[in-house]
Amino acid sequence: MTEDLEREPVPGGDLTRTAPDAPGDGPKQDDPVATAMAQSRDADAQAAASAPKPTNAGRVWIAIAVATVLLALLIIFVAENSRSVTISFLGASGHISLALALLIAAVIGAAVTLLAGTARILQLRLEVRRGRRSEHKRRNRLHPR
Repeated sequence: MTEDLEREPVPGGDLTRTAPDAPGDGPKQDDPVATAMAQSRDADAQAAASAPKPTNAGRVWIAIAVATVLLALLIIFVAENSRSVTISFLGASGHISLALALLIAAVIGAAVTLLAGTARILQLRLEVRRGRRSEHKRRNRLHPR
């Protein structure tokens, strides 16, 4: 008990815990739980170090699997919504498959979203480029060659 009172608390942490470099730190020889926990941490670290890293081939395989599932769902959607509906837009009207009409609307929505996202990305890149130029000019004014 006197050993615990002599150990310093971890700054900003739990007052019952001690700093890692405090005297008496680490598992005691007569403490089997602490020894087992230390061995478990070592085994976990070794397993993490030897785990295979993700590769591009693995990512492509996952992307193809996801695309295949989405395609199967799309085929089911088209098969279940194949009845003909009347579509009207700005005075023009016609008959089209419900599934096809919904897919066209989804593709147009995705295209609008992509265009808006692309415009924002280009805007941010331009802002970063301007910031770099002004920083470069400021540095050259402060430290001319």
